[in-house]
Amino acid sequence: MTTASPPLSSAKPTTRASQSRVPEVMRQGRIAPWLYLLPALIVMTIYIIYPGLNTLYLSFRNANSTDWATAACQTAEPCWGILENYRYALTSPVMQKAFLNNLTWIVVMVPGTVILGLLIAALANGVRYEALAKAIIFLPMAISFVGAGVIWRFVYAYGSGQVQIGLLNALRTSFGLPPISWLTEPQYNNIALIAVGIWMWTGFCMTILAAAIKGVPVELMEAARVDGASEIRAFFSVTLPNIMPTVTVVLTTMVINVLKIFDIIYVMTGGNYGTEVIANRMYIEQYTAYNTGRASAIAVILILVIVPAMVFNIRRFAQQERSR
Repeated sequence: MTTASPPLSSAKPTTRASQSRVPEVMRQGRIAPWLYLLPALIVMTIYIIYPGLNTLYLSFRNANSTDWATAACQTAEPCWGILENYRYALTSPVMQKAFLNNLTWIVVMVPGTVILGLLIAALANGVRYEALAKAIIFLPMAISFVGAGVIWRFVYAYGSGQVQIGLLNALRTSFGLPPISWLTEPQYNNIALIAVGIWMWTGFCMTILAAAIKGVPVELMEAARVDGASEIRAFFSVTLPNIMPTVTVVLTTMVINVLKIFDIIYVMTGGNYGTEVIANRMYIEQYTAYNTGRASAIAVILILVIVPAMVFNIRRFAQQERSR
């Protein structure tokens, strides 16, 4: 008579050592990512978070940062108390002119760069010398903003005599037209400066939009052509709707860049002759007028204006990544 053997268990007995390892692994899984992020967090705290909080603190102080901004109320009328620096940044004539000029830059330069970049990207797509054409358009981005400002100062140079060293005025005088002081005449100077910005940033917009056009499925374009659509109709009916998320991101990126525009104005006019912008005024208040409080208030306002565009840009980018 044989006795039945007990059933064999397929599961291995859990040892005490393996049980103790599980919480340890979980702890390492929670801590390890923060260890990798720690260097970046330290750098951000030192160079972004702390300067930002200190700028906010200084925006409530007076010129030499020794007292609150209420000290300026002895001469200012009306007085906003501790927010006196913000009163200057929001209501002074020079700042209102700066806000108006920045708005002009947004209205003219942002559509100008995006439309030109989109046009060049569409026309150069698939042509024989596409890479060379795009490289030539992108070349101004390789020049520093200061260098571009110096170059265009020679282009706009004005002389009171008959001999003109500026390219534009030399062309005008060759046709018998009088020279124009492009950088000092209020009816010309802002548009002349914006033209420099368009010249520099069109290559950036073209590069991003050209990559988006390359990503449009070829089958859609072929189907549009089979249906009898012309190249222009196919572009507006097929290509443009497919790249619209990228166009939106480029638009918001250019808005951010224009709000921070500084180098071109500083090099070419210094903010004079009615060309003042927000960033240049902040520089003047800090390093020419030595008014840290006002400069900090302008910096805070500039950040508050830029942040919504940045948030919108990040959300659109995240949506675009999720849709892939």
